[in-house]
Amino acid sequence: MTGTLTTSMTTIAEEDLEALARGAAVLGTGGGGDPYVGRLLAAQALREHGPVELVPPADLPDDASVFPVAMMGAPTVMVEKTPSTERIGDTVAALAEHLGVTPTHIACIEAGGVNSTFPLVAAAQLGLPVVDGDGMGRAFPELQMVLPTLSGIAATPMSIADEKGNVGVLTTVDNRSAEALARSLTITMGCAAIISNYAMTGAQAREGLVAGTLSLCTRIGRRLEEVRAEHGDAVAAVAGELGGRLLHTGKVVDVARRTATGFARGSAVVAGESGDLVLEFQNEHLVARRDGVVQVSTPDLIIVLDTDSGEPVTTEALRFGHRVSVVAAPADERWHSPGGIALVGPRYFGYETDPVRFDGAGAP
Repeated sequence: MTGTLTTSMTTIAEEDLEALARGAAVLGTGGGGDPYVGRLLAAQALREHGPVELVPPADLPDDASVFPVAMMGAPTVMVEKTPSTERIGDTVAALAEHLGVTPTHIACIEAGGVNSTFPLVAAAQLGLPVVDGDGMGRAFPELQMVLPTLSGIAATPMSIADEKGNVGVLTTVDNRSAEALARSLTITMGCAAIISNYAMTGAQAREGLVAGTLSLCTRIGRRLEEVRAEHGDAVAAVAGELGGRLLHTGKVVDVARRTATGFARGSAVVAGESGDLVLEFQNEHLVARRDGVVQVSTPDLIIVLDTDSGEPVTTEALRFGHRVSVVAAPADERWHSPGGIALVGPRYFGYETDPVRFDGAGAP
């Protein structure tokens, strides 16, 4: 669990990005955007501005001004429409100007290939440290689906920008309304936009964020590199890092995917010796069924890896014939509270099932 980790990392430099982005794609559970795109953008910023300081949430002053920044929209679109790095820092600056405060730290709102590295771009451009944490401990598709929501932190005011230079600031009555309005704007902006929201104090960040996410991502990415060099079992290594377990191995025999209302929605069938595993996703993998029976579901993690390399496979990269392994792992415990289940449980997404939890006692 990311919330229990400590780290000796104090900076993130260009040479850390490949491992960080790979590990973030693992935690992204199929969503969060293409890790390759995110890594390229962050490398450009770090090459120009130098490494960024990495600060644990526990070290944040109470009165710090923490500004998360992220990409919002369909991952399938982000692959084809690379965002402008200039707009990332501009989005933070627009929100700071609206609030009349000076940012002291940048943060990730979710783990994911793009959204773990976008904050590094903003931090490098603005000369600010980045918080070693995130708002989920994984990735989820909707804006209100973050632990800060459970802590009572408002999503708005929030800034939103597109690659053309259009920038706006939204203020809404609640976090769910922020999702609805920002999603409509994102669709108008071509199904991909840059946002900065959930501006919070240091005290709020300590309560609302999952600590250690960026260091965990980097460790997972480096562990994958080591195991591959040793010709070891990369899938088992990932499962071990996350306290998870192999759920299924097989070949992708069907993928149904569509971009609708700003999301990549669909399902995939993985045929294996133990039968067919059906994965249901909305940007992220949310439900895994075998023979119609749910094996594990959101909020716990369903991670698809290339069987040979252990490389994480995003939902937009799933293809017929791909040999993959599916790993289940536990989510941050706060997601299993009644409020967390109401926010991200399978029934919220339209699946007629109660959560099927992965844990030590009831592992799939």
